[in-house]
Amino acid sequence: MNDKFLKPYDPKTTEDRIYALWEESGFFNPDKLPERNQKGEPFSIVLPPPNVTGVLHMGSALMLAIEDIMVRYARMKGKKTVWIPGTDHAAIATQAVVEKDIQKKEGKSRHDLGREELLKRIDVFAQQSRDTIVKQMRKMGCSIDWSREAFTLDEARNFAVRTAFKKMYDDGLIYRGNRVVNWDPKGQTTISDDEIEYETRKTKLYTFKYSKDIPISISTTRPETKLGDTAIAVHPDDARYAHYVGKEYDAVFAGEPIHLKVIADRSVEPEFGTGALGVTPAHSSIDWEMAQRHVLPLKQVINEYAKMTAGSDAIKGKKVAEAREAVVAWLKEQGLLEKEEDIEHNISIAQRTGGVIEPLPKLQWFVGVNTEFERDGKTTTLKTLMKEAVAGSSAIQVIPERFEKVYFHWIENLRDWCISRQIWYGHRVPVWYKGAELYCGMEAPKGEGWTQDEDTLDTWFSSGLWTFSTLGWPDEAEFKKNRAYHPTTILETGSDILFFWVARMILMSTYLLNEAPFKTVYLHGLVRDAQGRKISKSLGNNIDPLDMIAKYGADAVRMSLIVGVGPGNDSKVGEDKIKAYKLFANKVWNMTRFILTAVGEDVTYDPTFTAWSSADAVHIQRLNELLNEITKEMDEFKFYLVSEKLYAYAWHEVADVILEESKKILAEGSPEEIVSRKQFLLQCLIRMIAALHPFMPYVTEEIWADLPHSNKSDKSLLMVEKWPV
Repeated sequence: MNDKFLKPYDPKTTEDRIYALWEESGFFNPDKLPERNQKGEPFSIVLPPPNVTGVLHMGSALMLAIEDIMVRYARMKGKKTVWIPGTDHAAIATQAVVEKDIQKKEGKSRHDLGREELLKRIDVFAQQSRDTIVKQMRKMGCSIDWSREAFTLDEARNFAVRTAFKKMYDDGLIYRGNRVVNWDPKGQTTISDDEIEYETRKTKLYTFKYSKDIPISISTTRPETKLGDTAIAVHPDDARYAHYVGKEYDAVFAGEPIHLKVIADRSVEPEFGTGALGVTPAHSSIDWEMAQRHVLPLKQVINEYAKMTAGSDAIKGKKVAEAREAVVAWLKEQGLLEKEEDIEHNISIAQRTGGVIEPLPKLQWFVGVNTEFERDGKTTTLKTLMKEAVAGSSAIQVIPERFEKVYFHWIENLRDWCISRQIWYGHRVPVWYKGAELYCGMEAPKGEGWTQDEDTLDTWFSSGLWTFSTLGWPDEAEFKKNRAYHPTTILETGSDILFFWVARMILMSTYLLNEAPFKTVYLHGLVRDAQGRKISKSLGNNIDPLDMIAKYGADAVRMSLIVGVGPGNDSKVGEDKIKAYKLFANKVWNMTRFILTAVGEDVTYDPTFTAWSSADAVHIQRLNELLNEITKEMDEFKFYLVSEKLYAYAWHEVADVILEESKKILAEGSPEEIVSRKQFLLQCLIRMIAALHPFMPYVTEEIWADLPHSNKSDKSLLMVEKWPV
């Protein structure tokens, strides 16, 4: 027995050394795996690329632990396994972080620096962040193929983005048009519907008439927007207003002339307020859609800085909050305000900057999700492709299944995707202008006078191509070499980005490749603190996974995140839980020491041994049943059950029962019983260590190097040994 087992297990002196051994072996790369690990079907998974805006957190650690379990298990099952890493440039968030830092330290804005200098600063920040994130992944024990590391803003991804954009533009699925978009006055850019967060705030609901000559009252929380109203909408079945439909009125509202037409539209809720709705097509997505149906004009009264551009002197030029007070004061003066109620209301907030969203009409680039195009001799839409990928005959399996309903509900309500952003960091829109001419291409057109579009593309446009752009697409030769890996076997990610990322990957892959990007989607929940609270800066309850690894080891952190946590469910983690699994790693180490000492160095392990004693025959049967059971559960992605069962077996059956029983047998048993027990102890230890490897890779790899297993091969690394069955 190696003298190392005479000392307690020390992750600090073990983990970096073991990771270096794994990397040196080259086995993270599927092309360098031992021959027997290349014979099985391919297993491929892409890492959800972390944003280059900071360090990984416990939620990231959960993701990495789950994915590494999947990858290590597949590799041990003999599958040609690849895990593709990368990071996301996270355009809006990254630019906001760097701009804020420059403003704080130098008192300068991006416009003071200019586009080129700002992008240089952001590139430096992004590279430093990427290096930090990669270091953290290594600390977690991730068996990732680092030779394939990608970045959503690198040249290969840029080529993919330009190719996808041009094809979609040529097919009429990308268009430039005036629509009401979500405008972030703080970030000075558009954002998608999914990048909005909602805050419940106390506000007032005002009921009033536009003028004494207009007989219909309306209710709104934003009376300042009514300066831009062009209609009053009522439900077509609402008898209260039937005789008004079609009538038109003129008035001067808070100093602004308005012309209103009464229309009937089924989207109006008769039960809300007065049952009549002031239609503001320029400042509401819902109203904009209503205006398209009824051919109503748009009248913009709020600008990009959330200031009023219409109204009396008391209103024009004011921020919307001040303007609201001025409009209410005017309503009271005119005797038009009928009711003022305190209510709770959802306010739209930009996720990255915290700015309050202003819906504004803007000339932007969009992906038309309802636009029809030809596919396999049939007319279809991107929406239809996205539905069929999850509901069709070759459907993507979603785990847990309940998220399928959430996905379909989102698809049903999906509007055209605004993909242009008014920031400098990101993939530049591959379109050039010269006067009234517009050119979309892979490169700038030849000739003088062409100017490239100033906008960049939504980050999710590039990350939507992730499963196949990382495998070489659109380079035909490169993609052909990796074609066996796509569709990828599984996508594992947080349930909170089902729409941001998962749905957009399905959109891009089904359209560009005519196939789903993955066969299965496994969604994990949020990691909460030990009290079940959401981890946040304000609560100060964040646990840094690197601090916990330094204190207790990566194996303990991984087990604490996996045990008892089913897919899609939120989990609780605290230092006490992590500490408990450090004790478990020690227990496994001590069990190894006991068994190797008890067996002695003169015993040769015989995997074909069958002369079991009656007691050992029972133990062998139990071990076989357990391994068959957990193998089935591993195939079903029930890692929470497998980890619990392995923990219980190792601690409560092997340590508490079998090892205690062995002391007496090895001291007093017959020669046959002693031989049987020694063979059983070795077989039990070898198979148990192998089964624990995907969950606790470091301590098991360290133990494996000194076990007397007969199938030592491939540099004796457990990571490429056979899964025990």
